[in-house]
Amino acid sequence: MESIAADLETMRRVPLADEHVEMIRNIGSERTYEAGDMVVKVGEPMDEFVYVLDGEIEVVDPWSDKRLLEASLGPTQFMGEIAFLNKGNWFLPMRAAQDTTVIAAPREAMLELMSRVPELSDHIIGVFAARRRKQFELQNSSVKLIGADQDAAVQEVESFLRRNRIPYESYDLDGSDDESIQVCDLTGHSPAVIIGQNEVMDDPTPRKVAQRFGLDLEMCSETVYDVVIVGGGPGGVAAAVYAGAEGLCALLVEDTAIGGQAGTSSRIENYLGFPTGISGADLVYRGEIQAMKFGTRFAMPRRVEALSRREDGVFCVTLDEGTEVCARSIVVATGVQYRRLPLEGLRDLEGAGIYYAATDMEARFCKNSDAVVVGGGNSAGQAAMYLSRTAKHVHLVVRGDSLASSMSSYLTSRLEHDPKITIHYNTEVSDLHGSGRLRGVTLDKPDGEQELECAAMFIMIGAAPNTDWLSGHAELDGRGFVLTGADNGGASQYETSTPGIFAIGDVRSGSVKRVASAVGEGSVVISAAWQHVAKSTA
Repeated sequence: MESIAADLETMRRVPLADEHVEMIRNIGSERTYEAGDMVVKVGEPMDEFVYVLDGEIEVVDPWSDKRLLEASLGPTQFMGEIAFLNKGNWFLPMRAAQDTTVIAAPREAMLELMSRVPELSDHIIGVFAARRRKQFELQNSSVKLIGADQDAAVQEVESFLRRNRIPYESYDLDGSDDESIQVCDLTGHSPAVIIGQNEVMDDPTPRKVAQRFGLDLEMCSETVYDVVIVGGGPGGVAAAVYAGAEGLCALLVEDTAIGGQAGTSSRIENYLGFPTGISGADLVYRGEIQAMKFGTRFAMPRRVEALSRREDGVFCVTLDEGTEVCARSIVVATGVQYRRLPLEGLRDLEGAGIYYAATDMEARFCKNSDAVVVGGGNSAGQAAMYLSRTAKHVHLVVRGDSLASSMSSYLTSRLEHDPKITIHYNTEVSDLHGSGRLRGVTLDKPDGEQELECAAMFIMIGAAPNTDWLSGHAELDGRGFVLTGADNGGASQYETSTPGIFAIGDVRSGSVKRVASAVGEGSVVISAAWQHVAKSTA
């Protein structure tokens, strides 16, 4: 555990202004707890804002039932973290350490108050965001993952949690410390996801974990949103921010994790305002908090599978498991996905040595071993640079004879001068080795075949648009990218051939495949969506 000072920084006492406390009192009611009473339990909804008037509330270790942090919440402080904005559930239990009196304000009333008083909102959201960040860094959570290093299903859950900045603890099956052994004993040293002390999740999936903690929103079939944004990459999240800021009732649906492909970039150095770089996940996560501040709701991991249109002009998207969500406009921000290599046994090794993202989670699987990165674009280059910190050596496999046309020059220069990276030009991967886990690959090079031992291969080649669900509702080009603008029947730059359906970012035909351009398109498209909504409701 980090130092007590770090805990105190997270829980530092920065009182709300007296007038703000009175506003909360006006929408809430007083409540008392006796020492030892549970204030909240793991998995309960964050449906109240709790402000401490007197007494002490402590964070409880869900594993041991003992006090988790030296620091606690006392008078002038309040409970909660960033999940409050999206009506998530509690990840950690909290208990009255002594007789305690609080003001409890209903969530919806509190959010309405925050929208009217920006100084109050900024204070609360700043504390909420800091707490979530510290929880994630310290791995303070009721979620324990066992065996992500050996099990693809647990690994998929870990990827979902990490990319969405959801706190969890991870244990390798061969861990030798007392806590690892004790936790693994719960499942007979088999891969698993555990909630709290002994709740073992059957057949764990990201969706099940999301449902357990209120991330997979319960949709109201009677709600007609002003705009549904499909895709949570930089463009989609930018649209979510501006939709909320413009007062539109908006929902963002994401099938994997907020950040999209950009969320797998370990370091983006050419984004305005971050001269020392920022990870794609951090950049987009900040945008998600902004969007939630303005009232945009998020649902994940949910996948859009079909689109229809009612007689009154309202669009309805069908999500996985049949849920239907309706809106007056649709913003398509589904981006692209890396193509698979046509190799025998590839799917069997996905999550067991074959990866499509290079974050710190995947990097640990190639520690002290060689890693192979396939691709010649910026994402592949950033992955190679990042993995070189952990892997013994990184082999960058490029089908062409140069990186100049597909990669930023600063990145190309670094790759060429890094002694831990070898670039293989005019080369392809022709075979995979390993049963149950990747052990090596065969490279097809101009001078013949070369076998490499490696623990991981990262595939970052080409891009296929995620537009199957749009078929018949918007014109696509020959490769499946969405056509927009006046030349394709749109009334504005980002409108498709169908009024009310817009497309932005990498999924749009002719777009510039850069994070900054996607963010710009996401901010601009909302003005056109707003105009469409205004006309349809006039």
